[in-house]
Amino acid sequence: FPVTIFTRWWRWWFRNGGTVTSSGGNTIHTFTTSGTLEPTTTTLQGYYLVVAGGGGGGSTSARVGSGGGAGGLLYTGFALNPANSYTVIVGGGGSSQTNGNNSYFGSVTAIGGGSGVGSSAGVAGSNGGSGGGGIYDGSTAGGLGTSGQGNNGGAGGATAGTGGGGGAGAVGGTGSTTASGAGGVGLAYSISGSSTYYAGGGGGGSGTSGKQGSG
Repeated sequence: FPVTIFTRWWRWWFRNGGTVTSSGGNTIHTFTTSGTLEPTTTTLQGYYLVVAGGGGGGSTSARVGSGGGAGGLLYTGFALNPANSYTVIVGGGGSSQTNGNNSYFGSVTAIGGGSGVGSSAGVAGSNGGSGGGGIYDGSTAGGLGTSGQGNNGGAGGATAGTGGGGGAGAVGGTGSTTASGAGGVGLAYSISGSSTYYAGGGGGGSGTSGKQGSG
């Protein structure tokens, strides 16, 4: 999953703050690594988009597992105080069967995505920003997403087909006897200057693999 933080301000200036671009008269500060945003002018109104690291898919030597959930996504307008500096921490994606890491913008926290499952039946997908998919053999449930940040992972099939990880815009797909579930779609924003999807879930991996959700 792409792991990025974007901040967008309307014709404002900063001493420091990520990679700076502009589009349509707007200034865009993009963080793909951790850093600090330091405003210099009066109190500002702006928008931020914060995306956490996605969860790792599940797998073991015995089976191919379910899809990882997308990292939590937060997008909103806010007032930025010029007396403060804002620490940005970009959370990395999780390895196999490991949740993604949280991302931070000042006091704002996006929760890392829940991991998929590669173990035996009866193990649900992990909870996270969006939940990881469930394993097959018993229609095991997907993990739970965090309210306001993502969606639940899809359930595994009764005898085959693992669940897809949840995305910011939709739950993960459910596995069936013929295919694994697709990852839940992300959400599209134009904060970078063009419409782009963020925080899509991973597709389930067993049998006919599910597609990754856009984003």
